[in-house]
Amino acid sequence: MRDPRTSVNMLDAKQEARGPAVGQGVTLSIVMPCLNEARTLPTCIAKARAYLARQSFGGEIIVADNGSVDGSRTIAESLGAKVIAVSQRGYGNALRAGIAAAQGELVIMGDADDSYDFAALDPFVQKLAAGQDLVVGNRFAGGIKPGAMPPLHRYFGNPLLTLIGRIFYHSPLGDFCCGLRGFRRAPILGLGLNSPGMEFAIEMIVKATIHGLRIAEVPTTLSPDGRGRPPHLRSWRDGWRLLRFYLLLSPEWLFLFPGLTLAAISGAISVALFFTDIRIGWVTFGRHTLIMTSVLTVVGLQSVLFWIVAKSIAIEKRLLFPDSLFKRIRPLLALERCALAGGALIAAGLGIAFYALLYWYNRSFGRIDDDALTKVVCAASFLIAVGFQLVFSSFLIYLIDGERES
Repeated sequence: MRDPRTSVNMLDAKQEARGPAVGQGVTLSIVMPCLNEARTLPTCIAKARAYLARQSFGGEIIVADNGSVDGSRTIAESLGAKVIAVSQRGYGNALRAGIAAAQGELVIMGDADDSYDFAALDPFVQKLAAGQDLVVGNRFAGGIKPGAMPPLHRYFGNPLLTLIGRIFYHSPLGDFCCGLRGFRRAPILGLGLNSPGMEFAIEMIVKATIHGLRIAEVPTTLSPDGRGRPPHLRSWRDGWRLLRFYLLLSPEWLFLFPGLTLAAISGAISVALFFTDIRIGWVTFGRHTLIMTSVLTVVGLQSVLFWIVAKSIAIEKRLLFPDSLFKRIRPLLALERCALAGGALIAAGLGIAFYALLYWYNRSFGRIDDDALTKVVCAASFLIAVGFQLVFSSFLIYLIDGERES
């Protein structure tokens, strides 16, 4: 297999420019997901062919048709594109099929609605030729033409999703949702991308970042699409799906940080309420508040344990790698150690509960209006709940890891 950098950079001046050469030393595959794009597909294919005709390397155009009923498939075939029929609906499903069918060492993907210019792909190819694994367009740097992006997406949705991605994954990109991007096919296939819908674009960036691929961006101009109909994108539904995907691949932000915050705040309040009521102005917080804060502390601790479980599953599936924090904390949850600690907490809780039962027995099991006893029962319940959490979670983590600790 030849080096794509050689294919791109060492141009033969005597060689006449050629168009797509499917199966004959293909270097670049241009993949377009398509669902009823008959109005704009000819323009996109024509621009892609014009770009390939100017190059000294072979290329192909792939249309991943996702069940069009407007003749898009026939149009693509008549214009010389390679058409892949994808029965499973979804942006991600169409792209995965198109990428799998690509023969090029390099791939550029982009929507078939004429919002991106397939005749201006040099910045992507040049970055890939320089050694980058993934090159993503930045529409905010390249320019968004009037009417090309709804204000909700331009000023809220896309900036927010990009900001979350930069915070969660420390990615340098400034536009996580841009649909025009180029990449080396082999490293991207190695990521095991499996999102069926719009979150495919986010999954590619997140997993590429997590796996240490070389990532860059180039300015890209976004033009109004030429569909003449509403886009397939649904703002709130797809925005939630993207945010949900972020959280699923970031157990720290989904479980650990919220859990630690909740456990710390609720735990501190619980300790204070165990010894005395808290008065703020004319409001008094007492034993009933203690019951609530104790429950919230248990929930916070359970969330932290969920982080360990979720992180272990993600590592087992090679979605994430163990970081320094996880490496320090994971050994603390060895099965035997947690079973002993959890058993001790359960025994302590049962002992305190037995004391409360004796206290009640000495009063002939009658009505007791005693704040002290309520606090004792609350403490017993807390210890028992945390003890069982610890024991059960340690067994679950052990099953996930498949470890045989000596």
